[in-house]
Amino acid sequence: MKTIGLIGGMSWESTLVYYRLLNEGVRARRGALHSADVLLHSLDFEAVVRLQKAGRWDEAGAMLASAGAGLARAGADCLLICTNTMHLVSAAVERAAPVPLIDIVAETGRAVAGAGCRRPLLLATRYTMEHGFYAARLAGAAGVDPVIPEAEDRALVHGIIFDELCQGIVRDASRARLIEAIRRGAARGADSVILGCTEICLLLDPAGLPLPGFDSTAIHAAAALDFALGREAPALREAA
Repeated sequence: MKTIGLIGGMSWESTLVYYRLLNEGVRARRGALHSADVLLHSLDFEAVVRLQKAGRWDEAGAMLASAGAGLARAGADCLLICTNTMHLVSAAVERAAPVPLIDIVAETGRAVAGAGCRRPLLLATRYTMEHGFYAARLAGAAGVDPVIPEAEDRALVHGIIFDELCQGIVRDASRARLIEAIRRGAARGADSVILGCTEICLLLDPAGLPLPGFDSTAIHAAAALDFALGREAPALREAA
């Protein structure tokens, strides 16, 4: 088993999901008491958010690059940035660390395209939806052309992420509002929806949406498992 390096804490609510998914995946593939070989550098999210708000992406990139290089020195065989937004600075991490970076955008794009979808609605932070880097990478990696929510829905999704999900707050009313936003996206031609923030899976079940759903967190974790274990078949369970 190869060692997975996680650049996490952005937020720690979703980093918990990564840790659970990686360990559940190893147990499913290896059985018995096997668990994931993981190294974690958990950043102070408040410090990252301050840099995001100020547009100081170079400094944010240096912060994540330092974390990635440290994980590689500690023995990580690959790196995951456990957030969609901060893939904006993934090039800085790749330059700093001599191990592969598993890209959440490319992996998600390939999953969408592999399911025959081409126009996913992108639900994410304002930075991810508005900056343009995410849409460009989806197009480059998988020929996917995302639908970006209208301004009011972008503000809605961004607020739910930072004011609720990143603080451990999960509200049924917010779930209903996001589902309505998905319906509006469908009316504009979306054929699927990307949960393009690693916290949105805390609120939305991709299997229970008005459009086919793709959870970037689960897709990213599965790609890391494929790297660490290869494409092993699930472990056989003994009959009771």
